[in-house]
Amino acid sequence: MLPDAARTSLGQRGGRGRPPLRLRSGQADSRRDGGATECGRNIRLSSDRHHLLKAWIALILWLIVIAIESSAYLSAHNTGRILYPLLHFLFGLSHSRFEHWHFYMRKGGHVFGYALLSILLFRAWRETLPVASGAKWTFRWANIAVLGTALVAGLDEWHQSYIPSRTGSVHDVILDTCAGIGAQLLLVLWLKLWTSRELHRT
Repeated sequence: MLPDAARTSLGQRGGRGRPPLRLRSGQADSRRDGGATECGRNIRLSSDRHHLLKAWIALILWLIVIAIESSAYLSAHNTGRILYPLLHFLFGLSHSRFEHWHFYMRKGGHVFGYALLSILLFRAWRETLPVASGAKWTFRWANIAVLGTALVAGLDEWHQSYIPSRTGSVHDVILDTCAGIGAQLLLVLWLKLWTSRELHRT
């Protein structure tokens, strides 16, 4: 028979009779804080990816709209056949006056379409290339947006030059690029106004 002290010693060496491992309060809090931080990081990354995906989907859909607009289906002849009867019925426009309005309506469509493209490009690259300062507008994003707008405009007019019912024009490329630049100027002004309003509220 072994003495009680020896049995206790052997039991502790064999792993029996060990008291449960207890974490200090600081260690427990650290683990809980670490888990909460990791959870918050995962939520933030998931949210960032969601915004990134939405931005690029919106951009791709609008590029598809521009590609359709560049086809023969939306040539001046086809849009004129739809718009002239409508405007003649509503406002009594003669065919000669309609030709002037039709020209400006189509150019206005260029301005709107490529201004929106510039904004969507800006949004997509802002989500793709975020900055640590949390800025809402940077020259980097704006430059990429304008260059992307000019590239799409050039490809659009180049494609139209191969369609018999369409004509490619350098002037339209310039107009579309200017629309992209104008959109960036309006965007930065709007963001400054929005920021100043938020500061006044706080």
